[in-house]
Amino acid sequence: MDTNAVIDIAQLGLVLAAKLAAPALITALVVGFSVSLLQSVTQIQEITLSFVPKAIAVGLALMLSGNWMMSELVMTTTELFDRIPDLLAG
Repeated sequence: MDTNAVIDIAQLGLVLAAKLAAPALITALVVGFSVSLLQSVTQIQEITLSFVPKAIAVGLALMLSGNWMMSELVMTTTELFDRIPDLLAG
């Protein structure tokens, strides 16, 4: 296995990790910003007001994008398994 193959596999893993984390992170960012803006406007500084909506929204995002996330993971795993003979040969 040469250096290019290792770099390619590492890059594939990093891109997959970014793709799988994106729905939850973007949802948490948008909901957190919205709740913070609401808290600033209304001057309500309750800790649970920022946590509960964010947790619910991230849960919904994971439920909605879970099928896509699993299919991406399976496709990437299949691609890596298909590469094994080429990696062992050269």
